[in-house]
Amino acid sequence: MEKTQQAINYDRIAQAIQYIQDNFQRQPSLEEIAEHVHLSPFHFQRMFSEWAGTSPKKFLQYIQIDYAKKLLKEEQRTLFDTHMLTGFSSTSRLHDLFVQIEGMTPAEYKHGGAGLRIAYSFQETPFGRCLVASTDKGICYMAFTDNEEDALQTLKSQFEQAEFVAEEKESHSQALTIFDPAAENPVDRIKLHLKGSPFQLKVWQALLEIPTGKLKTYKEIAEAIEQPTASRAVGTAIGQNPIAYLIPCHRVIQTSGKFGGYRWDPLRKTAIIGWEIAKQKPILSNETV
Repeated sequence: MEKTQQAINYDRIAQAIQYIQDNFQRQPSLEEIAEHVHLSPFHFQRMFSEWAGTSPKKFLQYIQIDYAKKLLKEEQRTLFDTHMLTGFSSTSRLHDLFVQIEGMTPAEYKHGGAGLRIAYSFQETPFGRCLVASTDKGICYMAFTDNEEDALQTLKSQFEQAEFVAEEKESHSQALTIFDPAAENPVDRIKLHLKGSPFQLKVWQALLEIPTGKLKTYKEIAEAIEQPTASRAVGTAIGQNPIAYLIPCHRVIQTSGKFGGYRWDPLRKTAIIGWEIAKQKPILSNETV
Protein backbone atom coordinates (compact mmCIF):
# COMPACT_ATOMS: atom_id res chain seq x y z
CA MET A 1 0.00 0.00 0.00
CA GLU A 2 1.32 3.41 -0.97
CA LYS A 3 2.35 5.56 1.98
CA THR A 4 0.46 8.74 2.78
CA GLN A 5 2.22 12.10 2.94
CA GLN A 6 2.00 12.07 6.75
CA ALA A 7 3.71 8.67 6.84
CA ILE A 8 6.40 9.89 4.46
CA ASN A 9 6.96 12.98 6.62
CA TYR A 10 7.30 10.86 9.77
CA ASP A 11 9.83 8.60 8.04
CA ARG A 12 11.94 11.67 7.23
CA ILE A 13 11.62 13.02 10.76
CA ALA A 14 12.64 9.64 12.17
CA GLN A 15 15.66 9.52 9.86
CA ALA A 16 16.63 13.02 10.99
CA ILE A 17 16.30 12.12 14.67
CA GLN A 18 18.42 9.02 14.16
CA TYR A 19 21.06 11.03 12.28
CA ILE A 20 21.18 13.74 14.96
CA GLN A 21 21.55 11.12 17.69
CA ASP A 22 24.28 9.26 15.83
CA ASN A 23 26.24 12.44 15.14
CA PHE A 24 25.43 14.55 18.18
CA GLN A 25 29.01 14.91 19.41
CA ARG A 26 30.12 16.76 16.28
CA GLN A 27 26.99 18.95 16.16
CA PRO A 28 25.81 18.51 12.54
CA SER A 29 24.50 21.63 10.84
CA LEU A 30 20.95 22.18 9.66
CA GLU A 31 22.21 21.90 6.08
CA GLU A 32 23.87 18.55 6.75
CA ILE A 33 20.81 17.04 8.43
CA ALA A 34 18.53 18.31 5.67
CA GLU A 35 20.80 16.80 3.03
CA HIS A 36 20.67 13.44 4.82
CA VAL A 37 16.87 13.34 4.47
CA HIS A 38 16.97 14.75 0.91
CA LEU A 39 15.31 18.09 1.66
CA SER A 40 16.39 21.70 1.38
CA PRO A 41 17.33 23.31 4.73
CA PHE A 42 14.28 25.58 4.48
CA HIS A 43 11.79 22.74 3.89
CA PHE A 44 13.39 20.49 6.49
CA GLN A 45 13.30 23.20 9.16
CA ARG A 46 9.67 23.93 8.38
CA MET A 47 8.63 20.26 8.29
CA PHE A 48 10.42 19.44 11.54
CA SER A 49 9.01 22.45 13.36
CA GLU A 50 5.48 21.72 12.15
CA TRP A 51 5.77 18.11 13.32
CA ALA A 52 7.55 18.59 16.65
CA GLY A 53 6.50 22.12 17.56
CA THR A 54 10.14 23.07 18.07
CA SER A 55 13.46 23.23 16.24
CA PRO A 56 15.66 20.17 15.63
CA LYS A 57 18.23 21.54 18.10
CA LYS A 58 15.71 22.04 20.89
CA PHE A 59 14.14 18.68 20.18
CA LEU A 60 17.48 16.95 20.60
CA GLN A 61 17.96 18.66 23.96
CA TYR A 62 14.62 17.26 25.10
CA ILE A 63 15.61 13.69 24.35
CA GLN A 64 19.14 13.63 25.75
CA ILE A 65 19.93 11.13 28.48
CA ASP A 66 20.90 13.90 30.89
CA TYR A 67 17.46 15.39 30.46
CA ALA A 68 15.84 12.02 31.13
CA LYS A 69 17.89 11.71 34.32
CA LYS A 70 16.75 15.16 35.37
CA LEU A 71 13.11 14.20 34.91
CA LEU A 72 13.61 11.07 36.99
CA LYS A 73 15.08 13.04 39.88
CA GLU A 74 12.23 15.53 40.08
CA GLU A 75 9.62 14.18 42.47
CA GLN A 76 7.71 17.43 42.92
CA ARG A 77 6.12 19.71 40.34
CA THR A 78 8.14 20.14 37.17
CA LEU A 79 8.05 22.95 34.68
CA PHE A 80 5.91 20.77 32.44
CA ASP A 81 3.50 19.92 35.28
CA THR A 82 3.13 23.64 35.92
CA HIS A 83 2.26 24.32 32.30
CA MET A 84 -0.35 21.58 32.38
CA LEU A 85 -1.85 22.62 35.70
CA THR A 86 -2.20 26.25 34.63
CA GLY A 87 -3.86 25.20 31.39
CA PHE A 88 -1.14 26.93 29.37
CA SER A 89 -0.37 23.90 27.26
CA SER A 90 -2.73 22.78 24.55
CA THR A 91 -2.02 19.18 25.56
CA SER A 92 -3.42 19.61 29.06
CA ARG A 93 -6.24 17.18 28.19
CA LEU A 94 -4.26 14.29 29.65
CA HIS A 95 -5.60 11.08 28.23
CA ASP A 96 -4.37 9.35 31.37
CA LEU A 97 -7.40 10.77 33.17
CA PHE A 98 -10.03 9.31 30.91
CA VAL A 99 -8.72 5.91 29.83
CA GLN A 100 -10.60 3.09 31.53
CA ILE A 101 -9.46 -0.53 31.44
CA GLU A 102 -11.86 -3.44 31.46
CA GLY A 103 -10.32 -6.88 31.48
CA MET A 104 -11.85 -9.63 29.35
CA THR A 105 -13.81 -12.34 31.08
CA PRO A 106 -12.00 -15.56 32.05
CA ALA A 107 -13.81 -17.35 29.22
CA GLU A 108 -12.80 -14.74 26.64
CA TYR A 109 -9.24 -14.86 27.91
CA LYS A 110 -9.04 -18.66 28.01
CA HIS A 111 -10.63 -19.29 24.64
CA GLY A 112 -8.67 -16.78 22.61
CA GLY A 113 -11.49 -14.30 22.10
CA ALA A 114 -14.11 -16.86 21.03
CA GLY A 115 -17.43 -15.11 20.52
CA LEU A 116 -15.84 -11.69 20.09
CA ARG A 117 -16.38 -9.62 16.95
CA ILE A 118 -13.34 -7.41 16.42
CA ALA A 119 -13.49 -4.43 14.05
CA TYR A 120 -10.20 -3.00 12.85
CA SER A 121 -8.95 -0.09 10.77
CA PHE A 122 -5.66 1.56 9.86
CA GLN A 123 -5.26 5.17 10.96
CA GLU A 124 -2.72 7.95 10.49
CA THR A 125 -0.77 9.33 13.47
CA PRO A 126 2.21 11.69 13.85
CA PHE A 127 4.33 8.53 14.26
CA GLY A 128 3.22 6.67 11.15
CA ARG A 129 0.39 4.24 10.41
CA CYS A 130 -1.44 2.63 13.29
CA LEU A 131 -3.71 -0.42 13.48
CA VAL A 132 -6.66 0.11 15.83
CA ALA A 133 -9.05 -2.70 16.78
CA SER A 134 -12.08 -2.84 19.05
CA THR A 135 -14.83 -5.03 20.44
CA ASP A 136 -18.27 -3.75 21.41
CA LYS A 137 -16.81 -2.96 24.86
CA GLY A 138 -13.83 -0.88 23.79
CA ILE A 139 -10.47 -0.78 22.06
CA CYS A 140 -8.63 -4.07 22.39
CA TYR A 141 -5.51 -3.44 20.31
CA MET A 142 -3.52 -0.51 18.95
CA ALA A 143 -0.14 -0.80 17.26
CA PHE A 144 2.15 1.35 15.15
CA THR A 145 3.14 -0.43 11.99
CA ASP A 146 5.25 -0.15 8.85
CA ASN A 147 3.63 -3.26 7.33
CA GLU A 148 -0.16 -3.57 7.43
CA GLU A 149 -0.25 -7.27 6.57
CA ASP A 150 2.17 -8.17 9.38
CA ALA A 151 0.30 -5.97 11.84
CA LEU A 152 -3.02 -7.63 11.02
CA GLN A 153 -1.53 -11.10 11.43
CA THR A 154 -0.12 -10.11 14.82
CA LEU A 155 -3.55 -8.87 15.89
CA LYS A 156 -5.24 -12.08 14.78
CA SER A 157 -2.67 -14.15 16.66
CA GLN A 158 -3.74 -12.41 19.87
CA PHE A 159 -7.38 -13.48 19.41
CA GLU A 160 -7.23 -16.70 17.45
CA GLN A 161 -10.92 -17.58 17.84
CA ALA A 162 -12.42 -14.13 17.27
CA GLU A 163 -14.28 -12.89 14.21
CA PHE A 164 -12.48 -10.05 12.42
CA VAL A 165 -14.01 -7.41 10.18
CA ALA A 166 -12.38 -4.46 8.43
CA GLU A 167 -14.56 -1.63 9.70
CA GLU A 168 -13.70 1.80 11.06
CA LYS A 169 -15.56 2.44 14.29
CA GLU A 170 -16.15 5.82 15.84
CA SER A 171 -14.06 4.74 18.82
CA HIS A 172 -11.04 4.30 16.51
CA SER A 173 -10.96 7.90 15.34
CA GLN A 174 -12.00 9.18 18.77
CA ALA A 175 -9.02 7.52 20.44
CA LEU A 176 -6.64 9.19 18.01
CA THR A 177 -7.80 12.68 19.00
CA ILE A 178 -5.13 12.39 21.69
CA PHE A 179 -2.62 13.26 18.94
CA ASP A 180 -4.56 16.40 17.99
CA PRO A 181 -4.53 19.16 20.64
CA ALA A 182 -6.87 21.23 18.48
CA ALA A 183 -9.58 18.56 18.33
CA GLU A 184 -13.00 20.18 18.68
CA ASN A 185 -14.65 17.18 20.32
CA PRO A 186 -12.34 15.81 23.02
CA VAL A 187 -13.13 12.30 24.21
CA ASP A 188 -14.73 12.15 27.66
CA ARG A 189 -13.59 8.60 28.25
CA ILE A 190 -11.77 6.00 26.20
CA LYS A 191 -12.69 2.44 27.08
CA LEU A 192 -10.21 -0.39 26.65
CA HIS A 193 -11.23 -4.05 26.54
CA LEU A 194 -8.02 -5.93 27.23
CA LYS A 195 -6.87 -9.50 27.23
CA GLY A 196 -4.36 -9.81 30.05
CA SER A 197 -3.53 -11.53 33.31
CA PRO A 198 -4.40 -9.76 36.58
CA PHE A 199 -0.71 -8.85 36.96
CA GLN A 200 -0.50 -7.41 33.45
CA LEU A 201 -3.67 -5.38 33.93
CA LYS A 202 -2.27 -4.00 37.17
CA VAL A 203 0.96 -2.94 35.46
CA TRP A 204 -0.86 -1.37 32.52
CA GLN A 205 -3.10 0.53 34.91
CA ALA A 206 0.02 1.89 36.64
CA LEU A 207 1.32 3.16 33.30
CA LEU A 208 -1.79 5.31 32.97
CA GLU A 209 -0.69 7.22 36.05
CA ILE A 210 2.42 8.59 34.31
CA PRO A 211 1.57 12.12 33.09
CA THR A 212 2.59 13.49 29.72
CA GLY A 213 6.11 14.92 29.92
CA LYS A 214 7.13 12.64 32.81
CA LEU A 215 9.20 9.45 32.80
CA LYS A 216 9.33 6.52 35.20
CA THR A 217 11.67 3.56 35.59
CA TYR A 218 10.72 -0.11 35.66
CA LYS A 219 11.64 -0.12 39.33
CA GLU A 220 9.28 2.77 40.05
CA ILE A 221 6.42 0.96 38.33
CA ALA A 222 7.17 -2.16 40.39
CA GLU A 223 7.02 -0.05 43.54
CA ALA A 224 3.80 1.59 42.37
CA ILE A 225 2.05 -1.79 42.20
CA GLU A 226 3.55 -2.73 45.59
CA GLN A 227 5.84 -5.43 44.20
CA PRO A 228 9.25 -3.73 44.50
CA THR A 229 11.24 -6.87 43.68
CA ALA A 230 9.31 -7.60 40.48
CA SER A 231 11.09 -5.19 38.12
CA ARG A 232 11.86 -7.95 35.62
CA ALA A 233 8.27 -9.20 35.56
CA VAL A 234 7.08 -5.61 35.25
CA GLY A 235 9.37 -5.14 32.26
CA THR A 236 7.90 -8.23 30.61
CA ALA A 237 4.34 -7.02 31.20
CA ILE A 238 5.20 -3.58 29.80
CA GLY A 239 6.71 -5.21 26.74
CA GLN A 240 3.42 -7.06 26.18
CA ASN A 241 1.27 -3.92 26.34
CA PRO A 242 -1.25 -4.27 23.46
CA ILE A 243 -2.28 -0.60 23.30
CA ALA A 244 0.34 1.72 21.84
CA TYR A 245 0.43 5.29 23.16
CA LEU A 246 -2.93 5.22 24.99
CA ILE A 247 -1.27 2.99 27.59
CA PRO A 248 1.99 4.96 27.67
CA CYS A 249 4.65 2.28 28.02
CA HIS A 250 6.92 4.65 26.07
CA ARG A 251 7.25 6.72 29.28
CA VAL A 252 9.10 3.92 31.09
CA ILE A 253 12.88 4.01 30.77
CA GLN A 254 15.92 2.44 32.36
CA THR A 255 17.24 3.61 35.74
CA SER A 256 20.36 4.90 33.96
CA GLY A 257 18.22 7.36 32.03
CA LYS A 258 18.60 5.50 28.73
CA PHE A 259 15.32 5.09 26.90
CA GLY A 260 15.73 1.38 26.24
CA GLY A 261 13.64 -0.81 23.94
CA TYR A 262 10.13 -0.42 22.60
CA ARG A 263 7.75 -2.92 21.06
CA TRP A 264 7.09 -0.63 18.10
CA ASP A 265 10.71 0.46 17.42
CA PRO A 266 13.05 2.19 19.93
CA LEU A 267 13.50 5.12 17.53
CA ARG A 268 9.75 5.69 17.56
CA LYS A 269 9.87 5.69 21.38
CA THR A 270 12.54 8.39 21.28
CA ALA A 271 10.46 10.42 18.84
CA ILE A 272 7.35 10.12 21.02
CA ILE A 273 9.14 11.19 24.20
CA GLY A 274 10.69 14.19 22.50
CA TRP A 275 7.41 15.11 20.79
CA GLU A 276 5.47 14.97 24.08
CA ILE A 277 8.00 17.09 25.91
CA ALA A 278 8.16 19.60 23.07
CA LYS A 279 4.36 19.91 23.06
CA GLN A 280 4.45 20.78 26.76
CA LYS A 281 6.74 23.76 26.33
CA PRO A 282 6.10 26.86 24.18
CA ILE A 283 8.92 27.85 21.86
CA LEU A 284 10.29 31.15 20.66
CA SER A 285 9.62 32.04 17.08
CA ASN A 286 13.31 32.65 16.40
CA GLU A 287 14.51 29.21 17.48
CA THR A 288 16.86 27.61 15.00
CA VAL A 289 18.72 24.40 14.65
